[in-house]
Amino acid sequence: MPVIREFISGDAVQVNLLAVQAFEQFNDVYQDWPTFVAKIGNMSALADAGEVIVAEVDGRIVGAVAYIGPGAPKAEFFRPEWAIMRMLVVAPAFRGQGIGSALAHECLHRAKRDGASEFALHTSELMQVALPMYLRMGFKLQSRAPAIHGVEYGVYVKALESHS
Repeated sequence: MPVIREFISGDAVQVNLLAVQAFEQFNDVYQDWPTFVAKIGNMSALADAGEVIVAEVDGRIVGAVAYIGPGAPKAEFFRPEWAIMRMLVVAPAFRGQGIGSALAHECLHRAKRDGASEFALHTSELMQVALPMYLRMGFKLQSRAPAIHGVEYGVYVKALESHS
C-alpha cells in the first residue's frame, strides 16, 4: 500500500513530471497539447490554492491530488461552499492498485474535517479509469463544465454525511 502524505516543496519536480506522465496518453486528444501540458506540468502550484497530497511507494511519488476546501477560491463552475479535488494523477505503471482511490478517500476525509456537505470534482469521459471509480464512490453528474482544449468535461458531486 502506498504511503499517503502531505506534499512538501521538495516534491514539486516529481509531482509536475507525474502529472505530465499521467496525461501523456491523451496528447493527441487535447487540441492544444503544448498549452495544456504546460498547465498540468505545473501541478505543484496547486499547493498555493489548497492541500496537495501525494502517494509514495518505495520513496517514489506515484500519485498526487489537490484538495481545495469549502470557501477557498475555485473555478466558477464549482459552488464556493463545496470542497473539491483537482488533478488526481497516478503513474501509469501504478494504476489499478488502489492509489487513486486512496487519494480520493483522503480528500473526502479532509472535506468532512472541514465541514463540507458536498464534495465535487470535474472529469471527462475520456478518463476511463477515473470516471468509473468516481461513479462507484457515489459521485453523480451535476452539470457540464467548460471543455478543455476540445475535451468535454462534467462536474460530479457527492453528498457527504453530516456529522452532528
